[in-house]
Amino acid sequence: MNKFDNITHPLRWFLALLLVFFVAGCGGSSSGGGGGSADATPPTVNSTLPTNSATGFALNSAITATFSEAMKSSTITTATFSLKQGATSIPGAVSYVGNIASFKPTSNLAASTIYTASITTGVQDLASNALAVTKTWSFTTGATADTTAPTVSSSNPANASTGIVVNTNIVVTLSEAMDPATFTTTTYTLNQGATTVPGAVSYLGTSATFNPTSNLAASTVYTATITTGVKDLAGNALASNYVWSFTTGTAAAAGPKAVVLGTAGNFVILAKTGISTTGTTAVTGDIGVSPIDSTAITGFSLTMDASNTFSTSSLVTGNIYAADNADPTPANMTTAVSNMEAAYTDAAGRSLPDHTELGAGNISSMTLTPGLYKWGTGVSIDNTGVTLSGGANDVWIFQIAQGLTVANTAIVTLSGGAQAKNIFWQVAGQTTLGTTSAFKGIILCQTAIVLNTGAALLGRALAQTAVTLDSNPVTQP
Repeated sequence: MNKFDNITHPLRWFLALLLVFFVAGCGGSSSGGGGGSADATPPTVNSTLPTNSATGFALNSAITATFSEAMKSSTITTATFSLKQGATSIPGAVSYVGNIASFKPTSNLAASTIYTASITTGVQDLASNALAVTKTWSFTTGATADTTAPTVSSSNPANASTGIVVNTNIVVTLSEAMDPATFTTTTYTLNQGATTVPGAVSYLGTSATFNPTSNLAASTVYTATITTGVKDLAGNALASNYVWSFTTGTAAAAGPKAVVLGTAGNFVILAKTGISTTGTTAVTGDIGVSPIDSTAITGFSLTMDASNTFSTSSLVTGNIYAADNADPTPANMTTAVSNMEAAYTDAAGRSLPDHTELGAGNISSMTLTPGLYKWGTGVSIDNTGVTLSGGANDVWIFQIAQGLTVANTAIVTLSGGAQAKNIFWQVAGQTTLGTTSAFKGIILCQTAIVLNTGAALLGRALAQTAVTLDSNPVTQP
């Protein structure tokens, strides 16, 4: 006789149901934590320095690779990250900080020589997912070593600024790529008077961020310092300490922390493979391409400036830069593209979204408050548009795993003081803005950005392939 046979039918049913729930709760998920799925996505290398086919690389510089996510440091070694000149392996040391792996050759590289760097599938992320395919890229050295001290290009908050939100991060952008291991809470500090503010330091692209452990005090003066302990990839230290101050206000910003654009934020349009236009386009702000040269900027009737460092066009209120302009433009463009790729990595890597798969990818007619939004699909906005409602310092980040499609005549409306400069659309697929649509925000796109006839953009188009325009007003925020 079964031991349940003497139990009345309703009670027997209840015990069976309870057993089902117990099994589902205890054994129904391989990852635990409320039944979430395990991470099975392979990591990728989002950017390298130098980039593939780059020339003029300094003889004494380290080679770096930035991953799409945090990696298992024990898997990043000289066996998995290597450098060769032909068939000859180059001796060196490998380090890993944040999302950045560095290979530092033991001695200077040879001048005017092609080298090939490789990262194998032996590297793994924190969930033990291996790189899907080996990443290989080549570059050519220049004739000299880098002996120039790096400088701080900008800070946010800026020196002597006031009314800064109390939950701000403090960000500095450097003149070149730096050794991420040299940015610590010893070399990058924040003080209120003589009191050191606790926080964490991170580095990505050419920007370093100090994230205070808790909100800053209201209406208070703070002083930040970057010391000469920070060094570039060639080992050159900052020439002198960089010190600046700012004063907080009383308010906190809603939403995630803003994405750091670095020098990519100097451009309203930035692309790696080309920028083309037809019709009467009107661009306000600088545009640029790299590593492709100026022949990939078409439809603008470029006029070279006497300095040969930039071009102009009647269609652009600003300057036009390309990798084949005179120095220092090529190096500046390499940095800007690296910062663009780093910004994409930053936006794509933000965790703990406030909203997941909202509207199954269709956000038409919605009013969206500040926050982090995530989709494993594409996102569409039909001709009813979408409204972003929030304050002047509030931030939106949209993580889109496929494409972003905006219908003809659709409008992205900002309300409550929301600003386009604080809206970040991270798009893994293509971004397409429909005819006469009106879009706001900074587009960080891993592929192409296409603006159809008459589409208006208040923001930035930052593409890792090309940007295509057709009679579009494009204005920096």
